[in-house]
Amino acid sequence: MVLPTVMLAAMTLMMLNKTLLLELELLSPGASPMKLLIILNPWGVLFASTVIFISANVLKFSSSYMVSDPFLNRFIILVLLFVLSMIFLIFIPHMIALLLGWDGLGLISFCLVIYYQNPKSLAAGMITALTNRVGDVLILIVIALLLNQGHWTIINTWTDHTAQLVTLFLLLAAMTKSAQVPFSSWLPAAMAAPTPVSALVHSSTLVTAGIFLLIRFYPFLSTTPWFCPLSLMLASLTMLMAGISATAETDLKKIIALSTLSQLGVMMTSLGLGLQTLALFHLLTHAMFKALLFLTAGNIIHLHLHNQDLRTTGNLVNQMPLTLACMLAANIALTGLPFLSGFYSKDMILEYSMHWPFSASIIFIAMTATAITSLYSVRYMASVTWSPSHQTPMHQIHDKDSNMSTPMILLTTGAIAGGAVLNWALLSPHLHPSLPENLKALPLLMTVSGLFLAWTMNTSHTTAVSPAVEAPTLHWHTATMWFLTPLSTQATLSLPYWAAKTLTTTMDQGWWEKATGKGTFATLQTLTHSLTALEAHPSDSSSSGRINLIFTCLNIFTMTSPTTF
Repeated sequence: MVLPTVMLAAMTLMMLNKTLLLELELLSPGASPMKLLIILNPWGVLFASTVIFISANVLKFSSSYMVSDPFLNRFIILVLLFVLSMIFLIFIPHMIALLLGWDGLGLISFCLVIYYQNPKSLAAGMITALTNRVGDVLILIVIALLLNQGHWTIINTWTDHTAQLVTLFLLLAAMTKSAQVPFSSWLPAAMAAPTPVSALVHSSTLVTAGIFLLIRFYPFLSTTPWFCPLSLMLASLTMLMAGISATAETDLKKIIALSTLSQLGVMMTSLGLGLQTLALFHLLTHAMFKALLFLTAGNIIHLHLHNQDLRTTGNLVNQMPLTLACMLAANIALTGLPFLSGFYSKDMILEYSMHWPFSASIIFIAMTATAITSLYSVRYMASVTWSPSHQTPMHQIHDKDSNMSTPMILLTTGAIAGGAVLNWALLSPHLHPSLPENLKALPLLMTVSGLFLAWTMNTSHTTAVSPAVEAPTLHWHTATMWFLTPLSTQATLSLPYWAAKTLTTTMDQGWWEKATGKGTFATLQTLTHSLTALEAHPSDSSSSGRINLIFTCLNIFTMTSPTTF
């Protein structure tokens, strides 16, 4: 009942091309009323309907995927709170109330990532929560800066000295939530959460919150001259890093997570090109096929005894035809082949990147990332479809559960027709740029070349040793996201651990221990005993006795026990 109402509101606002700003007075203590600001615009209502549609399918899928979980009710409540936090973020431009949704996403995502309560989940939850906490702190700083303007909303622009600081902090906060370089390492780690949570997080909620924040405040952010070029550079690095890392990954869910990271880079590229409407268009189309990818992978994981290693799944084309058909549709939409949902938004972003006079390196990286997306998508499908099966012969694999198949069919419909419906019937965001024929065909050519390369690499029969085995450092560099994973975890802890140990040995167990109270008394007592012994035995005034006394005196400064010669 909620979804049709929201969809009707979205279509009404789009036809009227209106934005409604509602101001609700909550309290009025004296002359300082507390008001809640709610914004209703066509894009926001359409995005909210997408979130509700995907979350409904995810909850339907969870009823079978987590049927043996004794805490299923707790899980459903957490998911509903997660969706509510995202709705807050969509409809509230008020910075303090927006922080409720922003911080709620981070807090509830931590609870969902550590849901299975094991050391690996706890480590993943901590890096997720701490990285998102950086964005929360930056939002608080933005609120403090806005207090100087007498309000907490970013609707009108201003040109004072705090504008660039607000732009920088909002960009950094969005980068932490959307896992842009160098805050990317938490995104694959968050795969420790249950698969239905991953489908919701990576399609329309947590990782898209940062992009949506930039889209919402883009009219203000674009007034800063360095915002668009910086967004382009960060997006190109994120796309390239995520694509290369996905080619070396063997975890089913992490491959899809890295593809999410690559598509977030595409959305940031659109923002860097000044196309905020097109960025949200790609966000909506991406949400459909990415949720579908996670649900199909979750079905495979569920029927393989929760084993998510790509190398242990295979030969499923006869056992799970519906699941593989839905997965194929989602992967084709991800690569941007005509005429599925991803084609309409992704192809237009790539064409605009060649249309505007930007650096050739940005265009090269974008096209390379497009080819790599096709490469790891075909590798993923080939491994699942044609690889030898490693399951026991008596293990039954099928996709006849209606609670799992129905959400996949509904999302497949969105992945196939969603882009065309949004582009032709509702949005019509931009006209295609005028380009020469060779440049017009370049995105499709790069996609097809990636498909051909992946097909050649994954279907040839050879006994040659993999180049990755012969270069373990290069493979480690690729698998750890250009060393971002160790740099974000162990490397950041080594310096604090060393400083804590040094301070403990030099202060608590050293100077601080010797210079106060009991330490001073013990040192003076030792010195007194040494002087008394020297006076009692004047004949023992040899060099060894004097050296012993000297070392006893130096004990006050060196924190070492007296040395006896």
